[in-house]
Amino acid sequence: MPTIYSIGQLSKLTDCKIPTIRYYEDIGLLPAASRSLGNQRRYHGEHLQRLSFIRHSRALGFSLQEIKQLIHLQHCANHSPHEAHGIARQHLSDVQSKIAKLRALENELSNIVDCCHAGDSVHCKVLDSLN
Repeated sequence: MPTIYSIGQLSKLTDCKIPTIRYYEDIGLLPAASRSLGNQRRYHGEHLQRLSFIRHSRALGFSLQEIKQLIHLQHCANHSPHEAHGIARQHLSDVQSKIAKLRALENELSNIVDCCHAGDSVHCKVLDSLN
């Protein structure tokens, strides 16, 4: 007999908040749960696997739209699963671009902080450099 999870159990197993699980279900990332006689959501192993996939993808920084595409590629016979490589490659490129921008920001802030002389009560180099 397959394991059945309440939304609370699924939340604990995946470290995903209950409103987020409901949201993923509402937008179609997570299949709709079955319902108990008391109308409570009931989740199965497929839900656990899918939610784990979503959580891992989010931790890697993939957008919900990218995750939706990746899930589609997992189950669609009309597309090559290698299309996922293109999505991951583009995401990696975006991450590398953000890292380069953050390094430039770090260098600029480091230069501003390094040129500040705390003893100069008349001029603040930080404020001067921001003008």
